[in-house]
Amino acid sequence: MINRKVATVAGMAALALALSSCAESQRDSGDTGDSPGGTADEADGTGAAGGDDGDDVGTGAGASDATFIFGAAGEPKLFDPFYASDGETFRITRQIYEQLLDFEPGTADTIPGLAESYEGSEDGLTWTFQIRDGVKFHDGTDLDAEAVCANFDRWYNQEGDAQNSAVTYYWNNNFGGFADQTDRESLFESCEATDDMTAEVKITRYTSKFPDILAHGAYAIQSPTAMEEYDANNVTAAGEGFTYPEYGREHPTGTGAFQFGNYDQANGTVTLERFDDYWGEQAGVAQMVVRSIPDEATRRQELEAGSIHGYDLPNPVDWNTLEADGYQVEVRPAFNILYVGLNATTNEALEDVNVRKALSHAINRDQLVTSQLPEGAEAASQFFPDTLPGYNETLEPYSYDPDLAKQLLEEAGHADLEIEFWQPTEVTRPYMPDPASIFDAIRSDWEAVGITVTPKPMPWTGGYLDGTEQGQAPAYLLGWTGDYSSPDNFIGTFFTQQDNAFDTGNYDFADELTADLTEADSEPDADKREEMYKEINKRLAEDWLPGLPISHSPPAIVVAPNVQGLITSPLAAEDFSTVTIDE
Repeated sequence: MINRKVATVAGMAALALALSSCAESQRDSGDTGDSPGGTADEADGTGAAGGDDGDDVGTGAGASDATFIFGAAGEPKLFDPFYASDGETFRITRQIYEQLLDFEPGTADTIPGLAESYEGSEDGLTWTFQIRDGVKFHDGTDLDAEAVCANFDRWYNQEGDAQNSAVTYYWNNNFGGFADQTDRESLFESCEATDDMTAEVKITRYTSKFPDILAHGAYAIQSPTAMEEYDANNVTAAGEGFTYPEYGREHPTGTGAFQFGNYDQANGTVTLERFDDYWGEQAGVAQMVVRSIPDEATRRQELEAGSIHGYDLPNPVDWNTLEADGYQVEVRPAFNILYVGLNATTNEALEDVNVRKALSHAINRDQLVTSQLPEGAEAASQFFPDTLPGYNETLEPYSYDPDLAKQLLEEAGHADLEIEFWQPTEVTRPYMPDPASIFDAIRSDWEAVGITVTPKPMPWTGGYLDGTEQGQAPAYLLGWTGDYSSPDNFIGTFFTQQDNAFDTGNYDFADELTADLTEADSEPDADKREEMYKEINKRLAEDWLPGLPISHSPPAIVVAPNVQGLITSPLAAEDFSTVTIDE
């Protein structure tokens, strides 16, 4: 059994070590010193395995033949990570695909992945990736530089409905424009295969996040052959959502230690099979089954009944009991943010910053943290945790002041404010262990100052994610777990593009915010960049307030006593290929 306190301290130490390599050193990896590039020794593979649809979770003839069954907090959106933005989708795709870069297990440090080495030019605009030899896609085709560039070209050449940020969320926020857009510059310029195993990528400006961003699951390298065969780019709008092609629903094809088996959507069950031709260390189990079990109490019951081997996001009130019963509870660092998103497009009253400040002062963050979140959670003063450079230590969380909230509403002419508040259902998130209780706490606080709140519950993958991203929700609960060690990954992702979930383009500060974020991300000097982000955080909190930071919360993951080899991630980005099961 793993001690909760020890696991938390160890996780924070690993994260602190990872986050210490900020600024220009973030671009380095391996034994590169101060040079812009990276190399590494032969790495272990990634992947995991799960089971079939049987009820007995321990039916393998040995560890190598076992089935690992995991209880997820929600359903995946689809299996093409380029069109994903949610953790439950990436939980699956992370086992199927790999990226040019990866994360050192247990940390947020980037290391070589499918690129066994890489090097940047002095100006940071040209990056040369040496592609790992002997890697095969699950369809039997070979990985080479042409395949890598085919993926970059696919991302850049998305057309029509696929350019919507609700579809290509990460590209829109990280790279910007597409090939056919003349009014929006893209960070990406070109990718060229200079020989069979060397890919040269050029970008249009220096950015603190490149190439680290390529470790994120959205930029997984996929089989060009399979994508062409199954029409991977054929995304079309359908009502308020989108229809995705056969490739992303039934034929995802990567290079990971697991390959796609099937998706029983009616039962919320994804089956992954060990990939026998994997280039690295074989997955520790023959199959991995991921079952969608949105209700946390049900996940716990399934674990105790022996029908699953583990699950994510156990309720904090159960941690001690689970440990006492012999289960392994591992607590990740609080590398996340829970916030209330606001969007003035559908409620004009929110255009007034005093209304937004009133909503913030009305929330009793300390009580919410104490009553709804686990030990180690903290009220938030800004949109990223204090482990990142650019965190502004002078800021405090908005005070709980109902009288001031009422005064601000009255002065703004909205003493009778009415607001529709969206509530996510059928999901649990790392920053939001019990969405219904958190929602009720905030709604009650708002109603206590005279605000009329209209709740709108909606399934996480049944309209909530797409709707909030398309600006349909006046107020909504959402959050973020960091993808890598950069302030740009938080506030840059949220606010650089003005057609974001907050629709910051509505506000007169939009151009200034976009320019400030772009300038900070483009600053090569680490110390200057840190000061720039501190000032942006100050303006976001005191002057602009496009949304309301609420809390940072340490999430846990729990597995049965006979599960070995799990390495937790501060990014909640576990690779299950190392898992074995003692029979």
